[in-house]
Amino acid sequence: MNLALWITTGLLAAVALAGGVTKAFVPKQKLAAAHGGGWTAGVGTGFVKGLGVLELLAAAGLILPAALGVAPVLVPVTAACWIALMIGAMITHGRLGEYPLVAVNLVYLALAAFVAWGRFGPGSFTG
Repeated sequence: MNLALWITTGLLAAVALAGGVTKAFVPKQKLAAAHGGGWTAGVGTGFVKGLGVLELLAAAGLILPAALGVAPVLVPVTAACWIALMIGAMITHGRLGEYPLVAVNLVYLALAAFVAWGRFGPGSFTG
C-alpha cells in the first residue's frame, strides 16, 4: 500500500509541477494558443500565475512533508486541496465543452482521492 501511495503521489506531484511551471512562467497568450488553454481568455494574467504558484506549492506539499519528516499530515491535506482544484478545472473545461480535458481532470481527482484516503487512513505516516 505504501508503495502504491508513493507512486501515485509522485505522479500527481509531477503533474502539479508541470502545470505549475507552465502557468507561472509561460506567457498567457502562449497558453491561450495551446490545446486546452482557452480558459485563459476569460481570466487575468494574475489569476493564471496564481494558479501556477498554487500548483507548484501542491507539488511540494505532496512530496516534501513526508520526505523530510516534517508535518507529513500535509500530504493528504494537499491531496484534498488538489481534489478541490480539479473540481474547479472540470467545471471550467466542461463549460467550454472540452470534455476530454474534464476526463483527464477526473483521473487526477481520483488519484488525489486515493492519496488523501490512503494517507489519512491505512497508509498514514503516523500509524
